[in-house]
Amino acid sequence: MAFQPVPGLRPTPDRVRETLFNWLQRSVVGARCLDLYAGTGALGFEALSRGAAESVFVERDPIAVRNLIAVAQTLGANQARITQSDAQVFLSGSPQPFDLVFLDPPFALGALGELCTLLDSRGWLAPAAHIYLEQAARDALPELPPGWRQIKETRAGEVRALLAQRAVGGT
Repeated sequence: MAFQPVPGLRPTPDRVRETLFNWLQRSVVGARCLDLYAGTGALGFEALSRGAAESVFVERDPIAVRNLIAVAQTLGANQARITQSDAQVFLSGSPQPFDLVFLDPPFALGALGELCTLLDSRGWLAPAAHIYLEQAARDALPELPPGWRQIKETRAGEVRALLAQRAVGGT
């Protein structure tokens, strides 16, 4: 599917996406998913294709949002909800617990630790939620909130991917 170009957009590599969904194979069906910094929406749409109940896509770039809407329409993805917003502004709104969250911000932003804290402390995570974090391979892993545990980690080229899980009941 052709996307209108978006400056600075860095889609999750196919190999990393395949690894992630192999890790999550038992956790996607029926899940409520949040794709922050959605970009192309590859992670959220992949989750829908594997049986997720809903994917909420949050993206601030208007061109990327138009692309996401077009893809959702083409795929007939009625379970896709697309919101044009900055991720941190979105997280300051009324929380809706998600089972699976994809965090793939621009590498230069360096906000993974802060985003994890916001998700955890503001009620955005369901009990035992899975959180996927993607960052530059050269960067140190962010400190995870108390009660979270790292489940898996992989690297592919310039990308380091991590899957974490929140303890049942959270913090």
